[in-house]
Amino acid sequence: MISKILIIEDEKPNADRLKRLVKALRPQTDVVATLETITESVEWFESGQDVDMVLMDIRLYDGLSFEIFDKVNVSCPIIFTTAYDEYAVRAFKYNSFDYLLKPIEKEELLEAIEKVETNHFTKDELSIKGLLNFLQTKEYRSRFLLPYRDGYKTILTSDVVYFHSEQRISRAKLYDGTEEVIPQTMEELEQQLDPKRFFRANRQFIIHIDSIQQVNNYFNHKLKLTLKNCPEAEIIISREKATAFKNWLDY
Repeated sequence: MISKILIIEDEKPNADRLKRLVKALRPQTDVVATLETITESVEWFESGQDVDMVLMDIRLYDGLSFEIFDKVNVSCPIIFTTAYDEYAVRAFKYNSFDYLLKPIEKEELLEAIEKVETNHFTKDELSIKGLLNFLQTKEYRSRFLLPYRDGYKTILTSDVVYFHSEQRISRAKLYDGTEEVIPQTMEELEQQLDPKRFFRANRQFIIHIDSIQQVNNYFNHKLKLTLKNCPEAEIIISREKATAFKNWLDY
């Protein structure tokens, strides 16, 4: 039985959801900590604390969580929880018992926890099984159907420069200069959009890779972006997310 779980997740809504799911599935299990960065995670493992399992996001504020394994020894089972399927091959090189794509369903998490608890498979068998299950092509949103006058209209994600949120309303900025209100939240958009094409720059903006005109260094190791056809948009990438952003651009 798993008695202690560590969550490594930089988005609070996702971390809170994981905690709720864990408590619903295993009420006696203690979520000992919720960490947001590589730095915090390394310090936590270096402190000598121990858990039975880690639920670990891959893209954190200060880089990819794989960097944790380069700095400290993590011997407990890992269940990766991420919106990005392109890291599956790399993830299964570590102590990975499963690779769950967000949004994570209760049944999927239960199955992953049971894998850790029963451990009927060898590590190599789990890796092969996991890759077969999770390296399948995932379909991402390519269009939106929106109310228009007495009917509906569609907009393509390829026509979007960026999505932004203001006063809890999500909008899509299009290359023709217009904006459209989108019913999804920024968190929902982040899960539904192709991560190879879109990046969550900060809490207000999700940008399309083809919209980037220029990337400049900004003070305190931040980055400042200039977007095509949108000189008015000022988009800042935090120091914590700068490495992940550059990895995304260079992928």
